[in-house]
Amino acid sequence: MRRRLTSWCIPLLLGAASMAWGQALQPLPPIEAPKAEQVELGKYLFFEPRLSGDGGVSCDTCHDPATGWGDGKALSTGYPGSEYFRNAQTLLNAAYYKRNYWDGRMAGSDLPTLVRDHLTEAHFMQVDGRLLAERLKQVPEYVELFQKAFSGEPTFGRTLTAVAAFLKTITSRNAPIDRYLRGDRSALSAEAKEGLALFQGKAGCAQCHNGALLSDQKFHALGVPENPDIFADPFRHITFRRFFRTLGAPNAENYREEPGLYGVTKEKADWGKFRTPSLREVSRTAPYMHNGSLATLEDVVAFYDRGGGQHRNKSPLLKPLGLTAGEKQALVEFLKSLAGDPVIVERPELPDYKPQKLGQN
Repeated sequence: MRRRLTSWCIPLLLGAASMAWGQALQPLPPIEAPKAEQVELGKYLFFEPRLSGDGGVSCDTCHDPATGWGDGKALSTGYPGSEYFRNAQTLLNAAYYKRNYWDGRMAGSDLPTLVRDHLTEAHFMQVDGRLLAERLKQVPEYVELFQKAFSGEPTFGRTLTAVAAFLKTITSRNAPIDRYLRGDRSALSAEAKEGLALFQGKAGCAQCHNGALLSDQKFHALGVPENPDIFADPFRHITFRRFFRTLGAPNAENYREEPGLYGVTKEKADWGKFRTPSLREVSRTAPYMHNGSLATLEDVVAFYDRGGGQHRNKSPLLKPLGLTAGEKQALVEFLKSLAGDPVIVERPELPDYKPQKLGQN
């Protein structure tokens, strides 16, 4: 007589194929809840343009809840007067990464420092922390919110901590794949289940997209085609050259392709490598790759089916897959099952400056 599988067996079976490559697929673990008062303040500050140098842009300019916490563009818009040369990655599940940014130049465990980099970087928000604090002190509502959250006045450091607390709440919730991994066999459609089998088997996706985050958090060169706008648009090219010269990358003025991790490590073996992004919520975060060169999930699957592109440091993990049209569609359906309930946060009504009594500002 055939024995019925209990729900706790399902994750073990799902992990069998991927364990040879990395961690088994598993539900996203909870994050230690930040203080509610800091989250509330951080929500206001996330949408607050006073956190930018000219007071014209805010965090949600490039990380809009309505576009999957990215900006929906191939290449992001830079600080006013400039343009940027990479895709704005989603902030969904940002708190789970070991390294942040496409090139991994920031530690994922230190979210306040990551926020500082976003606020002060010349082509992001370009603010002076001293000016930021003085601006917030002129808004009585913020003075009150800082007092509740930190028992003190607005400061640059407390601003970073509050925004970081808010970021910890932007996480995947109730995704079909998580329900399936916990034993709900009806959470995935038949086509998505076929896609899961391909993901862990023939398509080999789980070689790099594994674990709770569906990312090995390592760096790989895939041969992604260059986005020509980086070199055709003077504003993007200026930003590109300035960025790599700031990192101390040698001979940066002559680059005609994205060096990726090399800009950080200066190791030739790292040229063209980028961090594996999480696939959670991937159906909401188009376009794809570090330069937004692939517009749809169908384009991404087709790219990997071809075995990726051409690159001198290309990962040996990439091989032509020979997927049928039906198998490609099944993979896309599985990728859609990695999105949970939409994480939507409405822009709060931001308070105005108000005259302060002399000596109280």
